[in-house]
Amino acid sequence: MTSWQLVRVFAGLFILLSLLLGAPASPWFHNQWWLAFTAFVGLNMLQSGVTKWCLLERIMHRLGAHRGE
Repeated sequence: MTSWQLVRVFAGLFILLSLLLGAPASPWFHNQWWLAFTAFVGLNMLQSGVTKWCLLERIMHRLGAHRGE
């Protein structure tokens, strides 16, 4: 997997986890403030799309993931 693919996998997992913990209808509901984490991930994805820079992608690249196209 390339670094940009790994970033999207992480973002998807973080969003699903925060919805699982923050949605009142979820059987694993913990607190609605988990939905703020969903917003944080979404804002980071938006920033990454506009600036073409992502810290997690840089970290993944330094850990050995290939950049990809």
